[in-house]
Amino acid sequence: MIAILANEKQWEELNISKLTSDYVRIYSFEKTPGQIDAFLVLDENVTVDIQNILHPVLINSVTATLKEMNAPASVVRLNGWNSFIARNTWEIAGTITETVQQVLNVLGKKIIPVPDEPGLISARIIAMIINEAFFGFEDKISSKQEIDIAMKLGTNFPYGPFEWASLIGPEKIYALLLHLSLSDSRYCPAELLKKAATL
Repeated sequence: MIAILANEKQWEELNISKLTSDYVRIYSFEKTPGQIDAFLVLDENVTVDIQNILHPVLINSVTATLKEMNAPASVVRLNGWNSFIARNTWEIAGTITETVQQVLNVLGKKIIPVPDEPGLISARIIAMIINEAFFGFEDKISSKQEIDIAMKLGTNFPYGPFEWASLIGPEKIYALLLHLSLSDSRYCPAELLKKAATL
């Protein structure tokens, strides 16, 4: 049994419509029904004591690495940002055990193992694209809507950078870029992104 802790949007994005007894949605760790084999923690607003959970934990942690969290080997990271959960393939950082593989099989997800780095891979790239769009908007290159249209037409991405920022949350993009900029100045967030993150 997989216990899934997710907010409404994340639960909807998981697209779990099949009737199965392989998973259950929980709202806190204090109330977990029956025998749990693994936890999938997507909701970033929930504090998880990963040191004291004996079962495998798949945790939405885009910015903080396993090393920074001092996570035990039973914990793996994934990108649980809005619009990434619905994908068929998930990037996973950490040790992919048989149980982790089974959890992702139940959810119908394929795995791409990635290094334990801030932003994993996709989130880092999308954050940079969004940041560049904010720089372009600051320079009055075009409107947000026109930048979104140009990006979608030019890359065949499902969203433009401002649409993606709105879906993900500018505060999450800003937090990742700020974290990355501590070791590399090319990730320095645009001033307008900073303002959007603090609204």
